[in-house]
Amino acid sequence: MDKDIMRVSTVSFNAKWGDKERNLNRMLGYIEAAAAEGSGLVVFPEMALTGYDDEADKPKAGKMQTLLAETVPGPSSRVIAEKSAELGVFVAFGLPERDAGEPDTIYNSACVCGPEGIIGSYRKIHLPSPEPNWATRGDSPFMFDTPWGPVGLGICYDSYCFPELMRYYAAKGCRLYVNCTALAKCHGTALGSTTLEAGVITNQIYIVSANLAGTDLRNVFWGGSSIIGPTTRFWDTEYYTGLPFTDPRAIENRMYSAVIDLSLATREKFEPNPLIDGATDFRPALYRRLYEDLLTDGKFREPELEGLPLTAEEFDAAARVSAAQS
Repeated sequence: MDKDIMRVSTVSFNAKWGDKERNLNRMLGYIEAAAAEGSGLVVFPEMALTGYDDEADKPKAGKMQTLLAETVPGPSSRVIAEKSAELGVFVAFGLPERDAGEPDTIYNSACVCGPEGIIGSYRKIHLPSPEPNWATRGDSPFMFDTPWGPVGLGICYDSYCFPELMRYYAAKGCRLYVNCTALAKCHGTALGSTTLEAGVITNQIYIVSANLAGTDLRNVFWGGSSIIGPTTRFWDTEYYTGLPFTDPRAIENRMYSAVIDLSLATREKFEPNPLIDGATDFRPALYRRLYEDLLTDGKFREPELEGLPLTAEEFDAAARVSAAQS
């Protein structure tokens, strides 16, 4: 049986733009501090390794993200993995990832390491402006196994504007969702906290969100890392630690830790309902018909995906990654 009680840490992190060595050293310190508190999972923001901001006046080949991108496994992920194995914790952190087979292809990724080493990386599926200036879209969900059950991972825009990914993870049995994010003040005041709170309510899932904090190259990021989740109050949301993005105190560099009870992440909508002849409230067969109808409109087609011969079993295997496979 999966464990229910878990201590988690999330970091509001001011990544020093373009300074991998300094950022990596600070992340190692936070991992040590989190492990000393007994945390089983530590989460850092999107692009924590390098900083986020784009240089609009430079071609892709000359951009910081391209120049500092690493493969996974690679130098920084191996360092994090060594610390994860030493301390017996899971760690998720954002970085620009270089495709090992196609070095000119860069992804906005989050790497996950655990007690057994490097588990793998999630490549951000949805890219807002200006990320397409340097990054290529990913095309696979990412779940990793832990003693507390499977954990799903998304990055920023994935979490706020495309509820399909979090819902997929919840339906697959995830009780915890990791959101590595780079939400800046220029993105407005409603996008982040509102949609994460809605995700908790509609999916009955815990969300560990880690955001950049303070000034990057030019943008100012909210901070506001938090651990939010369901409660014993029906259809309500609780901040177990951390702050909403727009709280004036949220911009401080700080690690937040909390003990959470994953048994509150109930599965009702994904379990057979005796009142409707054992069907589930969640209706993926119906939703498939809706999306197939949308695909008759050519603007939604993705030719690069249409040739993939993935069966349901192959897709599940691609989405679910375990430490034993690393």
